[in-house]
Amino acid sequence: MFKTRKGDTLIIRLEKGEELVESIINICEEEKIKTGIVSGIGACREIEIGYFNTDNKEYFSKQFEGHLEIVSLSGNFSHMKREPYGHFHMAFSDEDLNLHGGHLNSAVISATGEIFIQAVDVEVDRDFSEEIGLNLMEFRGE
Repeated sequence: MFKTRKGDTLIIRLEKGEELVESIINICEEEKIKTGIVSGIGACREIEIGYFNTDNKEYFSKQFEGHLEIVSLSGNFSHMKREPYGHFHMAFSDEDLNLHGGHLNSAVISATGEIFIQAVDVEVDRDFSEEIGLNLMEFRGE
């Protein structure tokens, strides 16, 4: 991994074999980012994405392998109960240029990952909502 930072903007280049979600969370912690906006592109060899069924509050996931091109990575970094929390979605194409997307669980870089993180000086925490069935953003001290 290579990184550079200018003010509130962090630019990361992930290398072949690095796990994307874990890398973003680790770098945000190292850089002491409380809350951040995440975006990126690149290529992966393994991706696990999922979706949440709002009717029965169940989460489903699916794994993909091959030559996978990240069309768009977007999301945010915050905390839940003082622990780092990444919430990312990804759209990617397969070898036939079919587009897939959903909530990103994991992704292993095959060539490179070009990630931008914009740090935001706001405390955002998360709490589990029994009604919704998800970890929702909460704003403390605002």
